[in-house]
Amino acid sequence: MEVSRIRALRGPNLWSRHTAIEAIVCCTEDELDIDNIPDFETRLRERFPELAMLRPAGHEEAVSMAQALEFAALGLQAQAGCPVTFSRTAKTVETGTYQVVAEYSEEVVGRLAFELAEQLCIAAIDDTPFDLGEALDRLRELDEDVRLGPSTGAIVYAAMARNIPYRRLTEGSMVQFGWGSRQRRIQAAETDRTSAVAESIAQDKELSKILLHAAGVPVPIGRPVLSAEDAWAAACEIDAPVVVKPQDGNQGKGVAVNLVTREQIEAAYAVAFQVSDEVLVERYIPGHDYRLLVVGDKLIAAARRDPPLVVGDGMHDILELVERVNSDPRRGEGHATSLTRIRLDEVAMARLAAAGLTPESVPARGSRVVLRNNANLSTGGTATDVTDDVHPDFAAQAIAAAQTIGLDIAGVDIVCDSVLRPLEEQGGGIVELNAAPGLRMHLQPSFGKGRPVGEAIIANIFADGDEARIPVVAVAGTNGKTTTVRLIANILGRQGLRVGMTTTDGVYIQGRRIDTGDCSGPKSAKNVLLHPDVDAAVLETARGGVLREGLGFDRCNVAVVTNIGLGDHLGLSYISTVEDLSVVKRVIVQNVTPETGVAVLNAADPMVARMAGSCPGKVTFFASDRNHPLMALHRAQRKRVVYRDRDAIVASGAGVEHRIALSEIPVTQNGAIGFQVENAMAAIGAAWALEVPWATIRDGLASFVNDAQTAPGRFNVFSYRGATLVADYGHNPDAIQALVDAIENMPSAPGSQRSVVISGAGDRRDEDIRGQTEILGGAFDRVLLYQDQCQRGRADGEVLALLQQGLLNATRTTEVQEIHGEFLAIDTALATLQAGDLCLILIDQIEEALEHIAKRLAEG
Repeated sequence: MEVSRIRALRGPNLWSRHTAIEAIVCCTEDELDIDNIPDFETRLRERFPELAMLRPAGHEEAVSMAQALEFAALGLQAQAGCPVTFSRTAKTVETGTYQVVAEYSEEVVGRLAFELAEQLCIAAIDDTPFDLGEALDRLRELDEDVRLGPSTGAIVYAAMARNIPYRRLTEGSMVQFGWGSRQRRIQAAETDRTSAVAESIAQDKELSKILLHAAGVPVPIGRPVLSAEDAWAAACEIDAPVVVKPQDGNQGKGVAVNLVTREQIEAAYAVAFQVSDEVLVERYIPGHDYRLLVVGDKLIAAARRDPPLVVGDGMHDILELVERVNSDPRRGEGHATSLTRIRLDEVAMARLAAAGLTPESVPARGSRVVLRNNANLSTGGTATDVTDDVHPDFAAQAIAAAQTIGLDIAGVDIVCDSVLRPLEEQGGGIVELNAAPGLRMHLQPSFGKGRPVGEAIIANIFADGDEARIPVVAVAGTNGKTTTVRLIANILGRQGLRVGMTTTDGVYIQGRRIDTGDCSGPKSAKNVLLHPDVDAAVLETARGGVLREGLGFDRCNVAVVTNIGLGDHLGLSYISTVEDLSVVKRVIVQNVTPETGVAVLNAADPMVARMAGSCPGKVTFFASDRNHPLMALHRAQRKRVVYRDRDAIVASGAGVEHRIALSEIPVTQNGAIGFQVENAMAAIGAAWALEVPWATIRDGLASFVNDAQTAPGRFNVFSYRGATLVADYGHNPDAIQALVDAIENMPSAPGSQRSVVISGAGDRRDEDIRGQTEILGGAFDRVLLYQDQCQRGRADGEVLALLQQGLLNATRTTEVQEIHGEFLAIDTALATLQAGDLCLILIDQIEEALEHIAKRLAEG
C-alpha cells in the first residue's frame, strides 16, 4: 500500500460539507481484497479492537486495504475524542488506486491520524506490534494543543448555532466572525470593541480602585508600596489583616491574603514583586471569593470560587490526598479541562508550613487543609455556580463596576459573605476587574449548572437574527465564468455596494486589483471575505481549487453555473468524464443557502440542468430558447426563468416580467455575440436572486464595457489598419465554437480574409487539443500555430503536432504556419492584415499579450 498526495479539504468539497483529509492510496493486487491476506483483519482488530465493521452486516463484497485505512484513520480520531463521523473510499479509473477521505476536526490531528492509520495497517500486514495507547495519547495531546480553549470554543460554538461563519486567524484564540464589512473579531473572551484603555485600567488595580471608589462602588482601602518595609508600613496604616498582590497581575499569581505578621507581609511582597515591580497592599475582606461575569449591561453568570484543598480521612497523608483529588478526570494541565490539577509547589508548601503541616502530615478525618490563599481555578480551585442566587442590587454593583472601567466583557471579583444581599449591607468589596475573563468556571462549574455564556457574548456582539454575512455569489462552469463574475460585480457596484471579486486574472476590491494571477481558488475567496471593506463578494470558483481544498466559504446566496459542454481539464485529478466534472461544478449548488438561496442554471446544458435536484434553495433557469422543455415547465410553475426573446432578454416569474433590450447591453453587441447573451442572462438571474432593483440591473448591464481593461482576454475587440482584431482567452473546444459562432455574426467585407493565432495548453487531453483546430479549420483562411511558454508536461513540439492533426481535414484553411513564441506569432499575423480582414488571437499570457497588442496598435 502506498499513500500519497495527502490534501486537507478545508471547506465544503466534492465528498461532503465536512472538513476532511483526502489521500491517494495505491494497493497491490492482493490488497484489493483484504481476504487475500491471511488473518489480516484478525490482526488488525487485535491491535485496534474498537475498529468499526469494515463491511456492513450481510454484505460480502471485497474490502480493500484502502478501506481499512479509511476506517482506521476515522476510528483513531474518534477513540481519541475527536468529534468526527464521516469517511469514504472511492475507486479511481486506475485499477488499485483509491481516493480515501476521512473527516477531521483539527487539520494536524487528521494528518497524524492518517499517518498512524497507515502504521497500524502495515503492522497488521507484517504482524508487528502497534502501540494503540501511545497512538491515542499522541492524538489527544496534539488535539489539546491546537484546538480552541474552552472560553473561545464556547463563543465559537454559540456563533455556529446561529449560522454565523467563523475563521480562526491564528493558532491561538484570535477568531473572526462574519464576512467582509459585517465581520467582528475576538481573542478569547475579549472582543474588537474591548477598549485598550479599559483593559489597561483593569490591569492597574490601584487605578481601578480609584475609579470605582469615585463611582460609589465599594472597594477595599489600600495603596501601592515600594518595598517590603513600605508594605509593612501600609499594613500598619490599615491596622487589619491585609492582602498583598501584584498591581498588574492575573490568574491569582503572586497574591497572598489574610496576612497579619511582618514576616508574612514581607515574604508576600517578595513573591508579588517577582510577578510585578509594582505591588499593592490593601485591606483583607473576610468572606467568600465570587466571580461575576458581566457582558454588556447584563450579569450573565456568577460563581463562588474556593481555594484548592483536601479533606482528611485520618489515614492518608496530604500528598496522597492531593493525588486522589487530581485523579478526577475533570482535572488536567492548563485550561483545556474544567478543573486544573492541584500543584504542591512552593506557594502550597509555604501555606502548609504556616499551618504547621508538611506533605507527609495525615490530617484528621473531616479536617480541611487549604493549599493556597487564592481561589483561582488555574491553581486548582473549584467553582460553584450561584447565578440564580444573586441579589439584583448586588448584580447592579458588578455591572456598574464593569461600565465604570469601560469593559464590554468583564470578570468582576468580589469578596463578601453572600450574594443573597446587597454588597454594602455586608461590608464586602470589589477587589479586582478582569478583561478577557476565563469562562470555564461558568461553562463547567465544579458544582451547579453551566451557563450559556458563549451565547450571551455572541448576543452582545450581534443583534438577533444577524448572521454577519454579506451576499456571496459563486460562479462556476467551463466557459463564461469571468465575464459573468464581472457583470454581476458591476451590477452590485451600481447598487452602491463595495464589491470584492475573484477571477482567473486577479482579486479586485471596489474595482482595484489587489492580487494578480489565477485567483479563482479558495484562498482568494477567503481573502475577499476577510477584507473589511467588502459589502458583497462575487467569486469565480474553478474546479482546481474545489478539488485541491474545497470551497473558501461554507455557503453562498447564489450559485451560477454557466455551462459544462464538452468539459475542460479532463483527465486531471481523476476527473475523466464530463459527468465527473459536473459533480465538481455542482459543489457550489449543493452549498446554496437552504430555502432562501438560489441556483442560476443553464437549462440548455443537460449536465447543468440536472444540478437543480441538488440545490437546497430555489432554482432560476436561463436559456436562449424560451420553449426549451425545462424552461417551459419552469414557466408553467410560475418559477423564475431568463431567456432571449428576439432583440431582448426577458426575466419572468410569478406572473411578473421584465424586458431588457439587447441594445442596452453593450457586451452582447446588439445580440450578435451569443455567448455574451448567455453571460448576461446568468448575471441577470443572479442579480434578481439578490433582489437588486431592476433599474440598477439595467444600469449595471448598460455601463459594463468589455474592453481589455475591464475584462482582459474576454472577446476584446480592436481596430488595426482597417482590420478587426479579437483577443480572447478561449482554450477548449466549447469556447472555440462559441467564438466562431460570434465571429460568423460579425459583418465582413467581400474578399476579406480571416486568420487565427492559436496555441494549446499541454495539460488538456489530445482530443481536446485537436478539437480546437478542427473547429477553426472550417472558419479561418489562415492559421498561425505557436507554442506556449509553458508546455505543462508535454514534450517540445508535441502540442503543435496535435494542433496540426486537427487541421488535416480543414474545409476552409489554406495556409498553416508554425511559429515559436506568442508575441512573434501575433506580429506575424498583424503584418499581413489588410483593411476589412479579421484576426482572432487566442492569447496565453493574458496581460503580456494584451500589452503587446496595445503597443502594436499605438505604432499604427
